[in-house]
Amino acid sequence: MARRRRGGGGGGGGDAKKPTTSDQHHPPQKGKKAQQKTTEKEKNPQDFNDHHHHHQAAKKLKTENKKKNWSCVDSCCWLIGSICSIWWFLLLLYNAMPASFPQYVATALTGKIPDPPGVKLQKQGLKAKHPVVFVPGIVTGGLELWEGHPCMDGLFRKKLWGGTFGDLYKRPLCWVEHMSLDNETGLDPPGIRIRPVSGLVAADYFAAGYFVWAVLIENLASIGYEEKNMYMAAYDWRLSFQNTEIRDQTLSRMKSNIELMVATSGEKVVVIPHSMGALYFMHFMKWAEAPPPLGGGGGSDWCAKNIKAVMNIGGPLLGLPKIVAGLFSAEAKDIAVARAVAPGVLDKDIFGLQTLQHAMRMTRTWDSTMSLIPKGGDTIWGTLDWAPEAGHDCVSMKVNNNENHTSGENMKQDSNSSKAVNYGRIISFGKDVASVHSSKINSVEFRGSVKGYSCANSTCRDAWNEYHDMGIEGVKAVEDYQVYSADSVLDLLHFVAPRMMKRGGAHYSYGIADNLDDKKYQHYKYWSNPLETRLPYAPEMEIFSMYGVGLPTERAYIYKRSPSADCYIPFQIDTSADGGTDQNCLKSGVFSVDGDETVPTLSAGFMCAKGWRGKTRFNPSSIKTYIREYNHAPPATLLEGRGTQSGAHVDIMGNFALIEDVIRVAAGSNGTDLGGDRVYSNIFRWSESINLQL
Repeated sequence: MARRRRGGGGGGGGDAKKPTTSDQHHPPQKGKKAQQKTTEKEKNPQDFNDHHHHHQAAKKLKTENKKKNWSCVDSCCWLIGSICSIWWFLLLLYNAMPASFPQYVATALTGKIPDPPGVKLQKQGLKAKHPVVFVPGIVTGGLELWEGHPCMDGLFRKKLWGGTFGDLYKRPLCWVEHMSLDNETGLDPPGIRIRPVSGLVAADYFAAGYFVWAVLIENLASIGYEEKNMYMAAYDWRLSFQNTEIRDQTLSRMKSNIELMVATSGEKVVVIPHSMGALYFMHFMKWAEAPPPLGGGGGSDWCAKNIKAVMNIGGPLLGLPKIVAGLFSAEAKDIAVARAVAPGVLDKDIFGLQTLQHAMRMTRTWDSTMSLIPKGGDTIWGTLDWAPEAGHDCVSMKVNNNENHTSGENMKQDSNSSKAVNYGRIISFGKDVASVHSSKINSVEFRGSVKGYSCANSTCRDAWNEYHDMGIEGVKAVEDYQVYSADSVLDLLHFVAPRMMKRGGAHYSYGIADNLDDKKYQHYKYWSNPLETRLPYAPEMEIFSMYGVGLPTERAYIYKRSPSADCYIPFQIDTSADGGTDQNCLKSGVFSVDGDETVPTLSAGFMCAKGWRGKTRFNPSSIKTYIREYNHAPPATLLEGRGTQSGAHVDIMGNFALIEDVIRVAAGSNGTDLGGDRVYSNIFRWSESINLQL
């Protein structure tokens, strides 16, 4: 009994049968093992406590080891498994639900969904009339492998561009090697052949679920179009325009297909270029009429006999400031912001890749990019202290629909509430340099500066570009010049990328013609520059400039030196430069202006607003020109996808108002039937401020 009292807590006095407080929490143990344990505790209390603590520590260590064994791989597998399970479950539900259920939900949330333009116009009795030719732009056309190195085994005729991009992740350096062109010829490197995908599938979708031409094609099909009267003029968008003919005879194929469709239908074609495709088709029109061997030999009336209308969608007819940043530092606004969020990720060696360096090495071999360098120099794009868009207010986006506005007057005025932006300074080294008067800028001439090799590192030559040859003195010379307008940007690119610009100079020109009768303008290098060539003599043809507005679009940049490192691109956009309330058009080192996020309004609209309007030296037969602007409105709900009123550069291809305009012209309407010009921006006022001899 005494043993029981001691085991029960040893409290003084009281009935032995009555449990103590300790007994309530630790009931008496029964059996031989319990008695033996109690005896050991009584005999050697210190040893027992040590053994107990050791046992508890071992148990805790075992638990911790179990936690440590749960690795990142386990977490990733669990996450992937969960995502896949949820995905398959949702897919099962989607396949099990009635076909009308998604439409029912959308109708319940947003009201009755309007008919797509094709269905709407088919109900109105419109039918297919004029054959349609699509001319895709840069990067939107699919490219497939026909011959490659061993690292591409098993991928014969598989898409290396315009598909899932799975091969980019599996073999990135091999993919970069195959997507690059020869640095000297601008054609295929030895042992590599990549060719454009043919047919409508070449550019209907850029990647799975991301449409380019697919929505427009589907709506045209609603009024009776099919492959016999629709043609996708696919080409290798990496090549210079003339080289697409030299290597692939793409221009000849387009000419033959247009002639065939005209002959079989009895109607002229409606041509619909998108983005860089507008420049490519300008080159084509001159090529088709020019005599051999440089041209197609169609004669001076070929366009008049075969083309009803050219409907340029988002056409950068005068080039892009954005391409300057791409060629100079392999970045634009989105990439610059990504670098600021995750410093070094795009610069440093990640999984064996120096991402931006390899991107620059590859894209600088794509001669087509040089067709997008701004044309017209300071006359068009502005000087250090003047630009056509001066006073533009990036905050004032007033119109939110696509109702018709049909006058030559502008629908809104620029606000002078914000500090004036010097848009003519396409590149400025430093925020202060971007804003002070030019007389206060102490520029040190960079042209002819001696380049050195003192900053080159031979271990990174595989990812390096022409910056490799500049050295510290060359890099410093670029920075010391401080500010660059459109004229000096050309010299800058010649300085930092002489091999690239030497190839580009053989295929493109960026000036303004003094005398278009000069025989030098018969050379193909001038054919894609609307300021150095004439439109064809085709009085009945019409030209439309169709583009989005209401979106901030890159126009000028603030730069800084990159952190000193041998392998890195020496310049980058200074994302710390922000305008605040004084300069609302400056964000993350980028000055924005009105446009479609890629093409500024000035580039897309000037030629139809002024350069080609009426009879000018660039339009001797008075071809009628129309501006059709589509003010951006974001999707009303997630169910609307990328938006039926989007003005963004690619998403505009799904814009219902634009699709309706295209279908009406293809069915026989003209620009007057559409209501003439529809303008939301200040394109007419900006164009009038440009002093260009017409």
